Amino acid sequence: MRQQGLGLIILALMLGMLLAALDQTIVSTALPTIVSDLGGLERLSWVVTGYLLASTVSTPLWGKLGDQYGRKKLFIGAICIFLAGSALCGLSQNMGELIAFRAVQGLGGGGLMVLAQAIVGDVVSARERGRYQGFFGAVFAVSSIVGPLLGGLFVDHLSWHWVFYVNLPLGAVALFVIVAVLPGDDTRTKHTIDYAGVVLLGAATSCLVLMTTWGGTTYRWTDPIILGLAGAAAVLLAGWVLVARRAKEPVLPLGLFRVRAFAMSSVVGFVVGFGLFGALTYLPLFLQVVHGVSPTLSGVYLLPMMAGMLTLSIVSGQIISKTGKYRFLPIAGTAVATVGMFLLSTLTEGSSLLAMGVYLLVLGVGLGMTMQVLVIVVQNAVSFKDLGVATSGATFFRSIGGSFGVATLGSVFSATLNDDLREVLRGVRLPAGFDPGRVQQDPTVIQRLPRGLAQGFLHVYADAIASVFRVAAPVMCGAFLLSWFIPQARLRETTKAADLGEGLGATSAERSSLAEVERGLVRLADADLRRGYYDRLGALAGLDGIAPQGVWVIARLSGEGWVRAEELAARAEVSREYGRPYVDQLVAVNLVRRSADGDALCLTEAGEEAAARLLGCACEGLRGLVADWGADPQLERLVERIAPELLGAPADRPSR
Repeated sequence: MRQQGLGLIILALMLGMLLAALDQTIVSTALPTIVSDLGGLERLSWVVTGYLLASTVSTPLWGKLGDQYGRKKLFIGAICIFLAGSALCGLSQNMGELIAFRAVQGLGGGGLMVLAQAIVGDVVSARERGRYQGFFGAVFAVSSIVGPLLGGLFVDHLSWHWVFYVNLPLGAVALFVIVAVLPGDDTRTKHTIDYAGVVLLGAATSCLVLMTTWGGTTYRWTDPIILGLAGAAAVLLAGWVLVARRAKEPVLPLGLFRVRAFAMSSVVGFVVGFGLFGALTYLPLFLQVVHGVSPTLSGVYLLPMMAGMLTLSIVSGQIISKTGKYRFLPIAGTAVATVGMFLLSTLTEGSSLLAMGVYLLVLGVGLGMTMQVLVIVVQNAVSFKDLGVATSGATFFRSIGGSFGVATLGSVFSATLNDDLREVLRGVRLPAGFDPGRVQQDPTVIQRLPRGLAQGFLHVYADAIASVFRVAAPVMCGAFLLSWFIPQARLRETTKAADLGEGLGATSAERSSLAEVERGLVRLADADLRRGYYDRLGALAGLDGIAPQGVWVIARLSGEGWVRAEELAARAEVSREYGRPYVDQLVAVNLVRRSADGDALCLTEAGEEAAARLLGCACEGLRGLVADWGADPQLERLVERIAPELLGAPADRPSR
C-alpha cells in the first residue's frame, strides 16, 4: 500500500476512534446546560450511562463480527450508527430522547474503538505497528484531557447541541476516506458468537443500573418496580451463568473468576471506573451552579485530575517495565484515590477553586497509578488461551463500573438534593410566582434569586454534590483493601509493553490471545530495532567485520532476486552514493553480486545462507520474548510470520 494512502487510512481510523473516545467525556461540562434546557435533573446520569452501557456491551459483538464478516464493512456500519446517533442527540427535545439516542451513539462508538485498532493490524506492517499503536494510545490520552474542555467551549460559544453535531463533519471525513481508500479484508475468522451471553449480561447489567438509579429516589427500595428489577437481574444473571458454561466462546468465561488476580483486579477496576465517571459527571455541576463559572472554565478546572491521571499512567508503566514489580501500585493508587475522594467530600459553597484543584490532582494521581496496572496484572496472571478474553474482561468491568458509578452516585445526589431542598424551603418566604421545583429542573434560576435565598440553594447543591464523594470515598477504600489480595508474579516480557490507551477512560478491548501477544511483541521489537540491532544480529549470525548497514542490505535483499540499486536506495531512503561503500564490502566478500551493467544487486549463494542465519537469529530472539507463555503452535507461527517482516525495513536502516 502506498504511504500516502496508508497515512490517510490511519488518520481516518484515529479520527473515528477520537470521536468515540471523546463522547465518553465531552458531555460532562455540557450537562448542567442540557439539564437547564431539557429539564430532568434526576435523569442526568443516564446521559453518560446510556453511552457507556451501549458501547461496553456491544464491544464483544463488534470484534467477533468484524473477524467473521470483514472489518471494513463493519467499521463503515459503526460510523453510520455513530453519526446517526450524534445527529439525533443534537435534535433531542427532551431528556428521554437524548438518553435513547446516546445509547444509539454508544452502540456505534463501541464498534469504532474496537474495529479501528483491529484494522491497523490489517494495513500496517509488523515493523511499523508498534509506532502506530502508540499513536492510538495517544488518542485516548488526548480525548481524556480535552473532552471536558471542548464540551465547555461548544456550550459557551455555540450551544450544547454542537457537542454532538461536531461529530458529523469529522465523522463524514473518516467515512469518505475509509470507503475510498481502505482495501477490502479477505481474511475471515469463524467464531461461534455468544449472542445469548451478550444479551443476558447486557440486560442484567441494565436492570441493576436502573435499580440503583431509581431506588430511594423515584421509587422506594421496597417498591414492586425496584424489587422486580432486582428479581429480573438475578434471573438474567443465572441465565447468563448457564449459557456461559455451555458456550464454545463465552463472552466472559466463568473459569476466569477462579483466578485470584483476575477477580481482584476486576473488582478494583470496577471501583476505579465508579470513581472516575462519578467525579467527571458531577463536578462540572458543582463548578457551574455553586461557583458560577462558565462551562469552558469548568473544563479547565478538571484538568488537574486528567493531567494527574495521564502522567501517573505513563510513570507507572515505566516503573513496571524497568522493575517488573506491579503489586504495590494499585495498593498505593487506591489509597491516594481514597484520600482524594475524601477531600472532595469536604467541598462546600465556600471552598476555593484552588483547593478543589489540589483535591482533583490527588484523585487523578491515585487513579493513574491504578488504571493501567490492572490490565497488566490480568494479562500477567492468565494462560495464553485466556489472554484475549481476560484483557477484554478487565476493561469490561472498568466500563461497567463507570456506568454503575454515574447511576448510583446520581441516585445519591438526587436523594440528598430532595431532602436538603425540603429543609431549606421549610418556613422560607419565596418570591411571588416562584416554583421551587424549577431549582431541580433548571439550576441556573438560583442565580436570579435574592442573595440570601440563593445562598441557601447554593448550599443545598454543594452538599448534594459533596454527598456523592461521601459515598464514593468508602467505596474506593474498599478497593484499597481488596487490592492487597492482588498477587505479584514474574512479569512476562510482552506484558511489559502494555498499551497506555487501555489504561484510560472506559476503553474496551476485544482481541484474540494471539493478537494480544502480537501487540506486545511488535512494540518490544520496535524498541529493540532502534538500539544497535543490526550490530548484534550480524555478530550472532557470524558476519563479523560486516558493517550494520551491510547486514541490513543482506536482510533487505533476502528472497528478492535481482533488485535495482536505485530501488534499494529508495527503500532505504538514502542516496546510491551513501550505500555504495557498504555494498562494495559485501561484493568483496562474495555475499552480493552486481549485474553486468552495475545497476542491479542480488545475493550470492553465500549471501542467501547468511540471510537465512540472520532470519534464524531474529526468530530465536522473538521466541525468547514469547517463551514465558509456554509452547504453543500459534506462537511459533507468529514468530515465523513476523520475523521476516521486521528484518530490512526502511525504518531500521542503521545511521552513519
